[in-house]
Amino acid sequence: MKVIVVIPTYNEASNLPPLLEALWALPVPGLQVLVVDDESPDGTGRLADELASRTPGRLDVLHRHGARGLGLAYVDGFKRALELGADVIVQMDADFSHSPGDVPKLVDGLKNADVVIGSRYVTGGSVDSSWGFGRSALSRSANALARTTLGLKTHDATAGFRAWRRQALEAIDPGRIRSNGYHFQVEMVYISEKLGLRIVEVPIYFADRQVGHSKMSLKVKIDGVVGLLRVWHLHRHLRPRG
Repeated sequence: MKVIVVIPTYNEASNLPPLLEALWALPVPGLQVLVVDDESPDGTGRLADELASRTPGRLDVLHRHGARGLGLAYVDGFKRALELGADVIVQMDADFSHSPGDVPKLVDGLKNADVVIGSRYVTGGSVDSSWGFGRSALSRSANALARTTLGLKTHDATAGFRAWRRQALEAIDPGRIRSNGYHFQVEMVYISEKLGLRIVEVPIYFADRQVGHSKMSLKVKIDGVVGLLRVWHLHRHLRPRG
């Protein structure tokens, strides 16, 4: 089974080396990493190339130019991972807010699911205490609004830590995704549920980033909420696969 972890990066030079070391130390045979870099000014892309040259067959780097954004980075990353022959694709952040140690749990969950989501909002899940009331309330309200607006069953629809079966991503077809903000995550869940894919949520602890600065802002989250109606309009007619 070929497992590829897709990691979008923008100014993550400090986090990338220790993250790769942690991932390659996992009990996941043959785990590979695909870094998708959006022309990071801090040289993350160049560093990734250097690391790839030292670890042939373990690290690939996709350099994106032009339009930036999390959604586009993941769409391009998913397409490349499928081209590379991945059986399982894991998506995660580069800032250690997603613990590398949880990757085996997500991959193992695919034995009985098409999609496994590392969830903050199921029993046993939690977030860093440094979030504070305001940030926690904003995240929970964004999820509640997504669930209400789109009729989702998934509790943590905005989660970015997920494992996918190859067949699930092929059914979704990353090329049909139109979101390029944090509601990209919601769009992927909505299509998955509309297609009848088996979704399992496993509890995780969501840490605050260890190095650097968060790209998440109030404006980004508000833009994500505004995009919910567009997601509904685009995919409301989808039906489960036969």
